[in-house]
Amino acid sequence: MPIERSSPGLWTLAWRRLRRDRVGMTALLVVGCYLAVVMMALMGWIATDWTREVGVNYAPPVFWAQDQDETAQRSVIGNDTPDGPIALYGLQDPLAPVLAAIRAQYPQDRDLVEAPRRLSLPLGGDKWGHDVWIKVIKGSETSILVGLVSALLATLLGTLMGAVAGYFGRWVDDGFNWLYGVFTAIPYLLLVFAIAAVLQQKGVVTLILILGLTGWTGVFRLVRAEYLKHKTREYVLAAGAMGASNTRRMFIHILPNTSHVILVQLSLNVIGFIKSEVILSFLGFGVPVDVVSWGSMLNEAQNELILGKWWQLAAAGLAMAILVTAFSMLTDALRDALDPKLKN
Repeated sequence: MPIERSSPGLWTLAWRRLRRDRVGMTALLVVGCYLAVVMMALMGWIATDWTREVGVNYAPPVFWAQDQDETAQRSVIGNDTPDGPIALYGLQDPLAPVLAAIRAQYPQDRDLVEAPRRLSLPLGGDKWGHDVWIKVIKGSETSILVGLVSALLATLLGTLMGAVAGYFGRWVDDGFNWLYGVFTAIPYLLLVFAIAAVLQQKGVVTLILILGLTGWTGVFRLVRAEYLKHKTREYVLAAGAMGASNTRRMFIHILPNTSHVILVQLSLNVIGFIKSEVILSFLGFGVPVDVVSWGSMLNEAQNELILGKWWQLAAAGLAMAILVTAFSMLTDALRDALDPKLKN
C-alpha cells in the first residue's frame, strides 16, 4: 500500500508562498542584512569606535570633497604657524599655544599628540569629526533594537489582554475595553511625550518601556476580535467537551489560528516604533547624549543643514527609509503568504 504523506502545515505553505514572491524575498534579504549589522554591532565586532574623531570638522563625503593642494592640507593637520595648526576655515585655534606648550612639555606621551585627521570621509563627518558612516551603523543598533524589543513587549501585552478579554467576555471584556478606550482617547504621540516628560530619564530601556506599554492597543483590538470569533467554533467546543482547560483552549487551540494576525501586527509595530524612537530622539526625549541613534543624528543634522552640511541628514534618513520600506513590503508579503484569501 502506498504511504500517505501528511499535508504540509500552515507555516510550510506560507514559506512556499513567500519564496515565490520576489518582492517579499528581496525585502526579507534587506531586513536580514540590517539585523545582521545590528547583531555584529551588539557583539562589538563593528562600529565600536564611533566616538573617535577621525576627520576634520564637517568633513565632506569623498564624492563631494574638492581637491585641496598640499599647502591647504598642511594648514589643517600641520603646524604651519608658531602657535599651532590652523583650522579648516582659516580661523586660528585660541587654545593652540596652550596645547603646543603641553606637547612640548610631554613629548613622550603619545596620547596627547593629535593624530592627523582626514579631509574627507566615505559619507562625511559631523561637527566633531566623527565618521557619519560609522554613526549610521551604530545608530541602527539603537533604533532597530528599540523598535524590535518594544514591539515584542507591546505584542505580548496586547495578545494576552486580547485573549483574556475575547475568550471570557462579560465583565472581563468590559474592563479591558475601558482600559483600551482610555489609551486610545489620548493621541498616541501626545501620550508618549507625556510619559517621557514625567519619567525625566533618558535611555534605551526607558524608550522600550514607554513604547511597549503604550503601543499594545492595536494588537489587543485584533486579537480580541479573533478570540470572539474562534471561541464558538466546533474545534474549541469539542476540546472543552473532552476536558481541556480554559488555558489550553486559549493558548493551544485558538492562539495558533490567530498567529498570522499577531505576526503581521508585530511587523507593523516594529515600523511604527522605529519611527517613534526617531521622533522622540529628534525632539530630545529619546536616547542620552552618549548614545547615538538615527533620531539623535537627525537632531544634530538640523543645525548642520543651516550651514549647508547635508550629509548626516541624508545618511540617517536614507538608512531609515530603506529599512522602513523593506519592513512594509515584508509585512505585505507575510500577510499574503499567511492568508492568501486577502490577496485574491
